[in-house]
Amino acid sequence: MASARPIAPAQGGSFNLEGYLTERRELVEVSLKEMLARQTIPVARLAEAIRYSLLAGGKRLRPILTLAACDAVGGDREAVLPLACAVEMVHTYSMIHDDLPCMDDDDLRRGRPTNHKVFGEAIATLAGDALLTDAFFVLAESAAYKIPPETVLATVADLAEAAGSGGMVGGQAMDILGEGQKAELVVLERLHRLKTGALFRLAVVGGARLGGASASQLAAFDEYARAFGLAFQIADDLLDVEGSSAEIGKRTGKDQSRGKATYPRLLGVPRSRQTALALARQARDALAAFDARAEPLRALATYAVERKR
Repeated sequence: MASARPIAPAQGGSFNLEGYLTERRELVEVSLKEMLARQTIPVARLAEAIRYSLLAGGKRLRPILTLAACDAVGGDREAVLPLACAVEMVHTYSMIHDDLPCMDDDDLRRGRPTNHKVFGEAIATLAGDALLTDAFFVLAESAAYKIPPETVLATVADLAEAAGSGGMVGGQAMDILGEGQKAELVVLERLHRLKTGALFRLAVVGGARLGGASASQLAAFDEYARAFGLAFQIADDLLDVEGSSAEIGKRTGKDQSRGKATYPRLLGVPRSRQTALALARQARDALAAFDARAEPLRALATYAVERKR
C-alpha cells in the first residue's frame, strides 16, 4: 500500500486543512489504483465500468476520515488503508445504484455522465454489485498487518451493518417509500443516519478500532461520527436547494422535484443551517479529550457544513 508524508501546519501554527485534504486524497487515489491492479476481473467491460466510477475523483472524505481517526490514536496508517479503500468502494457502489433510473434517476455525477449512461443499466448494476462485494475482500487484507483477528472481524461486521438493511439499504428504502409524503423530523433524522451516517460512522470508528483505540476512545469517535454524518447530510440538503449543478457536479433541486423529505423542507433554510452548525460543534466537542493528532477530525467537522460542494 502507498505511504504518506506528514502534513505541515499552515503559517502561524493553524492546521492546514486544504493541504491535508490534498495529500490524503492523493494517498487514497494511489491506494485505490494499487488495489484495482491486484484484482483479476475477467470481463473487460465490467472492469472499465468499475474504474470509471471508482477512479472518478471526488472529495474522498470517508476514507480520509478513516485515516484521520487512525492517526488520532497513533495507529499504523498502512494498516487502515484496506478499510479506507473498502469504505470508498461501498460509497461508490451506493452512488452508482442511487443514480439508476429505478432509484434517483440521475444523469450527472461528479461533473460527468453517470455510470449507467455510459455502460448501460445492466453493467452499471453489476459494477455496483462488484464494488460492494469486493470491498469485504479488500478489508480482509487488514489481517496482513498483525491486527488481532477479532478486531478485523468486528470491523467486517460493522461494514456489513453499515451497508446493509440496517444501514444504507434501509435508509434508501425509507427515502424511496417516503417520496411525496410528509415526514416527521424524527423519521427524517433516522433516514439520514441510516442512508448517509452509517457509512461515516463505519469510516471513523473502524479507522480508530484498527488503529488500536480503547473502548472509551471508540465511544468518543462514535459520538463524533454520529454528529458528523447528520451534519454532512443536512449540508447536502442545503446544497441541493442553494447550490448549482456546475459547482456541485450533479443535478440540484431534485429533492424538491421528487417530493423528498429534507431538513430545509421541514425546518426551513436558516434553522437547518443552525442545526448543521450545532452538530458540527457537537462533533468537535466529542474529541475534547484528544490531543493535536485529532485536529484533522475537528477541522473536517467544520468543513462538512461549510463546503460548497
